[in-house]
Order: sequence, then structure tokens, then C-alpha cells
Amino acid sequence: MVDLAVTPVTATKTKLIMKNCKEEILELLRSTGREGIEDVIGDLEAWGFFTAPASAGHHLNVEGGLAKHSLNTCKAALAVFEAMKTVEPGLEHEVKRDSIILASLLHDVCKCDIYKRTVKKRKNALGIWEDAEGYKITYKGFPMGHGEKSLTLLLCSGLPLNDDEMLAIRWHMGAWGVNQNSYEDVRNYDAARKLYPLVTLIQTADGLAASIMERTGEEIDEL
Repeated sequence: MVDLAVTPVTATKTKLIMKNCKEEILELLRSTGREGIEDVIGDLEAWGFFTAPASAGHHLNVEGGLAKHSLNTCKAALAVFEAMKTVEPGLEHEVKRDSIILASLLHDVCKCDIYKRTVKKRKNALGIWEDAEGYKITYKGFPMGHGEKSLTLLLCSGLPLNDDEMLAIRWHMGAWGVNQNSYEDVRNYDAARKLYPLVTLIQTADGLAASIMERTGEEIDEL
């Protein structure tokens, strides 16, 4: 088995990145002035939001990856919003900046408890299988799906959300989060996108974050 120990320099750098990311997220959340936001922040801490990975084997599958992905999604959503206003000025009256911040930063809180540390097999640069630290997925904690789980957790945390914010969080996976065998799911998703631009905005930003902002050279080499 390979040595999975993290060097002091790497650990210190990782902690600094996580600290800066957390501070930026907290500043953004508090900037909304939303009632109950401090309770939500307390729950994020308790849920492990700031230390969880964003995935088990794909984008940002490292400690603190979930917070980083959420921040990336927020930055992408705000950038897309500013760009879209130049071609669709009316968008400014349909979408609020606070709504973008809340929906983007909190869309994936469902992931806080599904990743557990483990040792996995992977090929090294020489094509030899070796042990490596990683994560496995478990849905024992609260098996309620994805977007709907995030939404339920936030509402139970006491965060008052507008309709567009709730729907943006619920449907942020886009077609991947729709049961194509359910006529009701398909129609609800389609209606949500057409009624509320925030739904498409968050969905788009989520994809931009994962596929562009968080891609690695290693992932490209493996294609």
C-alpha cells in the first residue's frame, strides 16, 4: 500500500485554500441579508459542508471540494447573469442577485453527508494499480434524492426561499434530475424553466463550474 500521508506543506496550503473559500462563501451569504441565514450557516458547519468533497471520483473529489464547487457555481452564475443582461435587459427585473447567491451556493447541500473516506484502487502514470485515498458514496443518512434533498434541508433549517429559488435548487441538475418516465416530472421541469430564468441560470452555472472551471489536465489525459 502506498503512503497516504499528506505533507505538512500540502496540508497547510489546503487548509488556507479552504479557509479563504469558506470566508468568501460566508460573506456572500450574509450579503443577502436573508432572515435565518445565520441559522443556515450554523447548520452548514454541522453538516460538514465546508469539508466535504464535491464528488467521489470526478470534479473536486478532495476535502473542501463541495464548498469550492459551490463558490465556483456562484461566480459562474453571477458572470452569466451580467452577460445575459446585455442581450436580455428585462432579465434584471426577473432575477435578483440575492437569489443567485443563495441558489448557487446552497444547491448542493444534499452532498454534505454522502461521501465517506476510503481507500480505492487507481492506475498510476505507469499503468500499475495502487492504493489511493478517496471517497465512497452512501445514501444511508437521508435518502431523498438530490435537488429535493437540498431544498428540504434548507427549508428545515429555517431559510425562507422564494419560488424561483426553490425551483432553481430543486431542478439544478437539469434533465439529469428529471425522471423521464414521469409525465409530471417532465412537465414540472419544463414549466419551472419557462416561468423562472433563475432555474436555467443555476443549472448552466453548475455545468460551467464542473466542466470548465474544475476540469484538470489529468481528466483530459484520461479521455
